[in-house]
Amino acid sequence: MGTLAARAARVATGAVTTAAAVVLAAAPAEAVPADKPEVLSSWTQTSVTSYDAWLSARNDLGAWAAYAFDWTTDYCSSSPDNPFGFPFKLSCARHDFGYRNYKRMGTFAANKSRLDSAFYEDLKRVCAQYGGAAKTSCDGTAWTYYQAVKAFG
Repeated sequence: MGTLAARAARVATGAVTTAAAVVLAAAPAEAVPADKPEVLSSWTQTSVTSYDAWLSARNDLGAWAAYAFDWTTDYCSSSPDNPFGFPFKLSCARHDFGYRNYKRMGTFAANKSRLDSAFYEDLKRVCAQYGGAAKTSCDGTAWTYYQAVKAFG
């Protein structure tokens, strides 16, 4: 057994620690910027400008940390990320970004069609880099990926 003074010191230390924990838990978290819905919308449009803005943000996540966006991705889910060598991986990542963040905001149903259309436009821009039979094959694959997310996404 410790002395009475030692016990009192342990109790006092515990009380201070508990009080500090309560104050920290009660402190308000930094508020997410009010323009989060507008930023999300700007990054999930069908245009190349929208895609480029999203990619720039993805490459500098620290600058956007206050927005608490969900950047996780499984890329093209159970489909190949680079089917037949066509690099669809980043298009799939942006599609995941849109789905995950609109679901978190509770506005997914109102935005799903546009997100799927943006995905298809992103895939078509990938395919535009090819010519001849490769482009035809890429376009067909892009259409298949789009139809899959449209139906099952």
